[in-house]
Amino acid sequence: MEAQEFVANFAQLFDETDASEITLGTEFRSLDEWSSLIALSVIAMADEEYDVKLKGDDIKASHTVEDLYNVVKSRA
Repeated sequence: MEAQEFVANFAQLFDETDASEITLGTEFRSLDEWSSLIALSVIAMADEEYDVKLKGDDIKASHTVEDLYNVVKSRA
């Protein structure tokens, strides 16, 4: 799994946020569009794309896109 692929998949979950604004260092909770619905979409994306089960606590413990990437990578 490549980091840039993960960032691209993560960015696709946002309708109004430009994908170029999202990088590994992005603090995803600071994005205007971030919501509990997108959090659920992140969980679904990790399951569908990487066959990794994320939990709400994993998202709560993460601050950046890279934090999420590292959790998914460690379980892939």
